[in-house]
Parts: sequence; C-alpha cells; structure tokens
Amino acid sequence: MSENKNNTPFVEVKNLVVHYTSEGKEIHAVNDVSFKIEKGETLGLVGETGAGKTTIAKSILRILPEPPAHVDNGEILLEGKNLLTLYNEDMRKIRGKRISVIFQDPMTALNPVMRIGEQISEGIVLHEKISQKKAEEKTKKMLEMVGIPASRYHEYPHQFSGGMKQRVVIAMALACSPDLLLADEPTTALDVTIQAQVLDIVKNLQKELNTAMIMITHDLGIVAEVCDNVAVVYAGEIVEYGSKEEIFDYPAHPYTIGLFGSLPDIHSEVERLSPIAGMPPDPSNLPAGCAFSPRCPRVTEECKKSHIKLTNIGGMHTCRCINTGKENQHVRTVN
Repeated sequence: MSENKNNTPFVEVKNLVVHYTSEGKEIHAVNDVSFKIEKGETLGLVGETGAGKTTIAKSILRILPEPPAHVDNGEILLEGKNLLTLYNEDMRKIRGKRISVIFQDPMTALNPVMRIGEQISEGIVLHEKISQKKAEEKTKKMLEMVGIPASRYHEYPHQFSGGMKQRVVIAMALACSPDLLLADEPTTALDVTIQAQVLDIVKNLQKELNTAMIMITHDLGIVAEVCDNVAVVYAGEIVEYGSKEEIFDYPAHPYTIGLFGSLPDIHSEVERLSPIAGMPPDPSNLPAGCAFSPRCPRVTEECKKSHIKLTNIGGMHTCRCINTGKENQHVRTVN
C-alpha cells in the first residue's frame, strides 16, 4: 500500500451509517462501515444483493435519493476533505472529474435520445473548460481506447450491443481521468467473453491513469481478477476485510466461507455445492446480535445477544465473528 506523504489515506470512509425510510419503517442499509483506499488500489465490495454495496458507492458520490435515504453518521474523506460537508455546487465539480462511476446497467445509464459522443463530451466540456471541438477529439480518442471506432461518435445508444454500451459507459467514466472510479457490477449483464474484455479495459485504463477503484460485485472470480483488497459486506456492515490473498486463502467468517463453498471448484470431487442456508435478514428488523446468526452453522447463544465487533486476526485481516478460526486454527499466523 502506497501511503501519502502526510499519511492521509487517499480515500477514507469512517463509520458510515445510511438509513432509508419506507412505509414508516427505518431500513438499516449501511451500518457503521469504514475502509481506506490508496491511489492505484482496487477494493472489492462483495456480498449478496441488498447487502448495501451500491448504497455505499452512492454515498461516496452523494447521489442517494434524499428522501427516502439519509446519511445519519460518518465521514467520507477524499485526501482529508469530508465530501459530506461540501455544498452541492462544489460536489458537482468533483463528480465526473475526481470521482466517476460505471453503472451496472448501461441501458439506463445512457440517454437514448442523445448521440453517444455528445454524452461523453458533455462532461469533458464541463470539467476541463475546453472547446467543443477539442472535447470531440478527446471523446473519439476515449472511444478508440475502449475498442469503439471513432466513426461511431454520432450514433445513438440503440445502435450498440450490450457490451458496446458498457464500453461507452466506461469511456464516459474515464474521460476526465478520475482519481476514484466506482464500478457497480459493470459486467453483470454481459456474457462471459465480453466480461473478460471489459475487465481488461478497466484494468489497463486504471493502471495507465493510476486510478483508485471500488469494484462492487457478487462475483468472486472478478474479485480475484482485479482487486487488491476485499471487504465482505453482509446486512449493511463489513463482516470480513483483508488483502485478496488473506480472504481467498484463509476465509474466516462463516459467511465468507459460505460464499466460497457455493462456488464450483474443478479441483474438488463433490457431487453438490454447499449453498448458504436461509435468506438475508429484513433490514428493517435486524437481529439483536450477529446479523448472520440465523444462517450461521457456528452460531452460539452468545452470537445472538450483542453486536459483534471487527477483530484483527493477523496482518490487515479483520473479521466480525466471536468463533473466528475455530475450524481453521491451523491455517496460519500473520506477523
């Protein structure tokens, strides 16, 4: 990890709490989430649908629908500056320039009645204060960088395939060379071949621009491909955090172990996979103790009584479980 000279993390989320209000109920979407990212690093946010991953990303970009969403606590620091305290006008200067996003569905991310070149150049003109002609030249270079001929600048979204639309969205996100890229399941709607191409494009451009990235996904294969560190998210909180190697080689939380157990492994001779039993909890009525306790194979009465804190189990590896390592105590001790 490359620390800044003044030891201030490039991006730091501290004790973030986000709730939604729906039909008179309080939805606990994000519950005291904290993490750090340095320039050039990629953090993977992993978890089931509804875990709170996208809400975390939208909080960073400050595009949560308010109401029903409201940030109740926490700080989101970009080089020490708290984004949650900025005026809307100042935040607009950051969106698309310093922080950009690749949305999950390119069909809804693109305006169907605007030419794709215009949609990309619009942000360039706004943030870089250059002429329309120069913005068009840069847009065409960005299109070619993601594998789309510059000649397609004047075409509309409906003239592109799903994979090509996603490339357009990537070009749009990276057009102003952002410092932080939020990638919200950018390959979910794509077939496997196009997924690999899109991931290669993102990795190469990230390396070229030294961009920090948060990769939101439920696909552990993508995490293995592009991430440096991993945060496993369940019921709005991080239940396990560590380097990619720590999480993949020595998963400690029962939920993380369950995620790996539900994946096929060509090296193992098993007739059936081991899915995680049950369903995620109702975010408007979370369990009093560990949120995973109703589905956990290691659950004890103590797990159900009080909230479990993240505990360091070696290196940068932390886990939110009082029974951490009882099944895997032999695996290793990290200095």
